[in-house]
Amino acid sequence: MPFASIVVPAFNAAATLPATLASLSAQSYRDLEIVVVDDGSTDATPRIAAEHATRDPRVRLVQQYNRGLAGARNSGIAAATGAVVGFCDADDLWAPDKLDTHVAHLAAAPLVGISYSGSALIDMEGRRLGHAQSPRLTDVTAAHVFKRNPVGNGSAPVIRRAALKAIAWRPAVERRRDWVFDETFRQSEDIECWLRLSLTTDWGIEGVPGLLTEYRVNTSGLSARTDAQLASWERMVTKLRPTDPGFFARHEPAARAYQLRYLARRAVSAGDAATAQAYIRQALSLSRAPLTEEPLRTVTTLAAAELSARLGAAPMRLALSLKSALRG
Repeated sequence: MPFASIVVPAFNAAATLPATLASLSAQSYRDLEIVVVDDGSTDATPRIAAEHATRDPRVRLVQQYNRGLAGARNSGIAAATGAVVGFCDADDLWAPDKLDTHVAHLAAAPLVGISYSGSALIDMEGRRLGHAQSPRLTDVTAAHVFKRNPVGNGSAPVIRRAALKAIAWRPAVERRRDWVFDETFRQSEDIECWLRLSLTTDWGIEGVPGLLTEYRVNTSGLSARTDAQLASWERMVTKLRPTDPGFFARHEPAARAYQLRYLARRAVSAGDAATAQAYIRQALSLSRAPLTEEPLRTVTTLAAAELSARLGAAPMRLALSLKSALRG
């Protein structure tokens, strides 16, 4: 059995899946399998995965009815055989040395359960946008996970199977396999999983240097349904609060402020000035932590929200506002 598994959840991903699979097949670490989970696609996704498997026998295709991203990841975990499991969404890319770097990291740090990296942002054509997720890498606590989610996105981590097993459960409605990601969430399923692991186990979370993931950004949908995103985040807090009420009492206001700041930037990107202003003002009224801990990023987000309100929806000006906020 291969030492490492890479789970690729895929739903109607025909446009991007070939590049994703090519980047995974090109990993310098060779002792791996690639488990593509077709989550009820209606396009050529399963055919593309099957064709790639003829060129790389390490690729396996698992098909299921649509269960959402969390459900596809859970099915991939159940099908995977590796001692470590990485995740790469079907529209993202991995640098050639990503898996090798994480396997070495986990071997050298036996108390670390989740190893992750920074991510470069790319557009729908695969071009780098000049922005990146460059997270905190060391001394990561549950508070850091709650406030700033250093893991960043679902294509960044490689996780020990033992850590996955530590947080797995089987709900009464499930007959076939365990859940690691909560399938009742359609958003915030990543942060819910990382935070649950941090709060309920002794496994550490630690990053490695470098932008080893390329995370694709759909700029046309950057701010879609920020209200739904906020509602999902709030539901995550409600679910996990009973696990450690004292932790949430200490850190919830600051974490909510950071979440609102993040949503304000997404609203700016769509030219939704009123929503952006409301989010950033609410954030600062809840907690001064974003301002004291990350003053430049917070001030530029506030400035971008105010600027977008004054300039309206002029695309170039809004793009400049967003660029300023992201660089902060």
